[in-house]
Amino acid sequence: MNSTSGPDAQNVLTDKFGRTVTSLRMSITNRCNYDCIYCHHEGDTTSSGEMSVETISNIVHAASTMGVNKVKFSGGEPLMRKDFEDILSSLPKLRDVSVTTNGSFLKGRAQDLKDAGLDRVNISLDSLDPNVYRFITNSTHNMLNGVLDGIHSAVDAGLTPVKLNMVLLKGVNDNEIDDMLDFTRTYDGQVILQLIELMDFNDVSEYQIDANSVEDDLTLRADEIRVRTMHRRKKFIIDSAEVELVRPVDNSEFCANCNRLRVTADGKLKPCLLVNDNLVDVNGMSLEEIPQMLKHAVSIRVPYCRN
Repeated sequence: MNSTSGPDAQNVLTDKFGRTVTSLRMSITNRCNYDCIYCHHEGDTTSSGEMSVETISNIVHAASTMGVNKVKFSGGEPLMRKDFEDILSSLPKLRDVSVTTNGSFLKGRAQDLKDAGLDRVNISLDSLDPNVYRFITNSTHNMLNGVLDGIHSAVDAGLTPVKLNMVLLKGVNDNEIDDMLDFTRTYDGQVILQLIELMDFNDVSEYQIDANSVEDDLTLRADEIRVRTMHRRKKFIIDSAEVELVRPVDNSEFCANCNRLRVTADGKLKPCLLVNDNLVDVNGMSLEEIPQMLKHAVSIRVPYCRN
């Protein structure tokens, strides 16, 4: 894990609600080789408007001088970019660099990604059943074995702890929690399960589970419960397996303390995940121009929970 020196006090990215941005969530492509039933990108395969390596590097370098010490890359599927290793190699020293991926390209690249500067991976794994996996991802053939190989490769490369993101879907995979816990136990603490409450981006309310019931069940079974205060998120230790319940729906506490600034694949700063009318375009801007745009984006941040 890398570290970086602190920013000048006047350059810290703090909004008018006292929330200081220390993390970037950067989409680097809208392309994806899957078309998951709950995803709002719907398997976009175009690459138009993607940021260059230089633009991505400039944004992160500028942000790092202003207190940002963590970046998470996402997509689409970020590993569809053949130059992802180049992106990683271009970054300044940060406390934490991670990526959220479907894992289908990890087997052959995990070690190269680690060598280029990646610290951790979050891997989407909604089912261990090949038929259910195919249904959820709308894959044309069984890609599950390749993803499982990718998880092994990520652990072997030291991209740990590997976090498995399992979006819970009522009547589809909500009966697989125990199987997933058993799977994580085989990695002796190097793999963590994250159960994610479905957000209704794509009119999929029929699949929404009762998150309260899931939490109650985990609570009854847990040997230990830890709480991540800012996220209002609980970690449950069940027979040595670690599972975290992620409840983005109606999490006003997380919203009120949000320390993230998002960047869209086409190079726009996005002050809030749920607001689309206040984007700040920085695509193609120089390293000298970006800091002022970062300050502007943070100045217009408003907690969505206040609406």
